[in-house]
Amino acid sequence: MPSVHLDGRKIKDWRAFHAQCKTAFGFPDFYGQNMDAWIDCLSGLRDDDGMSSVRLGPDEVLEISVLHSNSLRQSAPAILAALEDCTAEVNQRYVEQGEKPALALLLR
Repeated sequence: MPSVHLDGRKIKDWRAFHAQCKTAFGFPDFYGQNMDAWIDCLSGLRDDDGMSSVRLGPDEVLEISVLHSNSLRQSAPAILAALEDCTAEVNQRYVEQGEKPALALLLR
């Protein structure tokens, strides 16, 4: 299963979150560094749309592991909540297109 890792200890604000995501997911240089852009970039993982370096096959799921998630929960609970909500939004987009969900969020 393809996976990316985010380090909850290093995410203290939105800037740090988006910087980690840009690197981990291979978002393009013009990534908008907001959650709408995050959703858009992860909504085409099976389409090879160039918005992420991650590519998924038709039945593959990308595992997003948030390491030290308790640190993130303590230092930036709004970011963790947005990550959970936006992961669900991305998966809903896939389901609406007749595909299986593409993201699994693991809090470690």
